[in-house]
Amino acid sequence: MKLVSMKFLFGILMVSAALSCPALADDCPPNTITPDEEQIRTSIQNATNHGFLWRISKDGHASYLYGTIHVARLEWMFPGPAVAQALRSSKTIALELDVLDPDIMQRLVKGMASQRGAVLPTLLAQRMRQHIQQECISEDNIKKMIPEMQIAMLSMASGRRDGIDPAYAIDAVLAGFGHRAKLNVVSLETPELQLKTLQMETSQETVEIVQRSLDEMENGKARAALKETAEVWSESDYDKLDHYRDWCDCLGSEVERKLMARMLDDRNPAMADHIDALHAEGVQVFAAVGSLHMAGENGLPALMAKRGYQVERIDLKP
Repeated sequence: MKLVSMKFLFGILMVSAALSCPALADDCPPNTITPDEEQIRTSIQNATNHGFLWRISKDGHASYLYGTIHVARLEWMFPGPAVAQALRSSKTIALELDVLDPDIMQRLVKGMASQRGAVLPTLLAQRMRQHIQQECISEDNIKKMIPEMQIAMLSMASGRRDGIDPAYAIDAVLAGFGHRAKLNVVSLETPELQLKTLQMETSQETVEIVQRSLDEMENGKARAALKETAEVWSESDYDKLDHYRDWCDCLGSEVERKLMARMLDDRNPAMADHIDALHAEGVQVFAAVGSLHMAGENGLPALMAKRGYQVERIDLKP
């Protein structure tokens, strides 16, 4: 299957260009690799299944739910046989956000520029800046973002030393495939909603989240957690995904629990409604969102079952 051209691959890698800058530290993460056409063809031919896939059926036809990951390894970018088959048979690709849509990207940039975030205490702000320099992130690109966005970028960047890079985000690859194949690529959410969801309700909550996140970067927990999450996705470990609350170490405080509920449980019903509306148009939909949106009784597979769908898990485990 022809998945991406170099033009689309360049667009995908540009999604995370904000993470790139001249070396500010002696130990910068490895540079993002842009594969050539031959490497792309070889990768497609040798691709194996990763992630989480469900077939959902209603009104005489089927659609798919696919759990993605927003940071990945280069060799994971291209879908394996089962995922590729589901993609080939679909007419609509539904993503959290279509990051290759110019309007979406303009609204994201505009939204980030207009957000007014909390002012961090001096020492905490200095710690944040040190981590930005250590991860070799361009300060020009990140300094105007709210602290929650800065810490999110730092968290994603922490995996690059393990080869887990936001430049290889699966969602962006799927967007590239959809546009190249001239499919209907839609966003299930808006940039404005996602930016609002990320921002904490009070300055005190912002400080607490930034403090805890930096602590975990410094003691190695953040990098280890990101690596474990990536391995769960790579191995298509459905059981471990469903029990992520037991191992994610992401619910240790009331503020973290509130944030997790806002990031997952509160968003899932609206996405389920949007997927249901697209499916009702009579075409096969390939709905791909972050894998944690699929987990548990409030995950999308469970919500689609409540909406009358027959939900069948497709085992992708090697």
